[in-house]
Amino acid sequence: MEEEFLDSVPCSSLAVDSVLRMSSAGMIWGSCFGPFDAKRRGLSGVARASFVAKSIGQCGFQYGLFAAIFSFTHCEIQRYRRRKDWVNTLTAGVVAGAAFGAGTRNWKQVAGITGIFCTLFHFGNDSKSI
Repeated sequence: MEEEFLDSVPCSSLAVDSVLRMSSAGMIWGSCFGPFDAKRRGLSGVARASFVAKSIGQCGFQYGLFAAIFSFTHCEIQRYRRRKDWVNTLTAGVVAGAAFGAGTRNWKQVAGITGIFCTLFHFGNDSKSI
């Protein structure tokens, strides 16, 4: 039953769902980590509140952007290959990781680790429990 439902859902709906979920997760992470980082920097008052709000916005945006790149790439590769397998997930993870690691010196490592992590998640998600 689950496979039939996922086959009938358009890629745009899956992408929007993943962006909303990951943006929410990023905002939660920003609201948890922002006050800790503000305290470490010695901020207080309005500067602290501004820093925490900026942290929430940045994390939410970055997580949502990653989800958008991953979901769009995954759907397009799946449509192009006409297969639903781990190769789509690995490729989408590498592309999304390379996009985020482009500003760093070791973007190849970021892309590789992201691809491996996404593939492991795919295998874990598709495995059947006993």
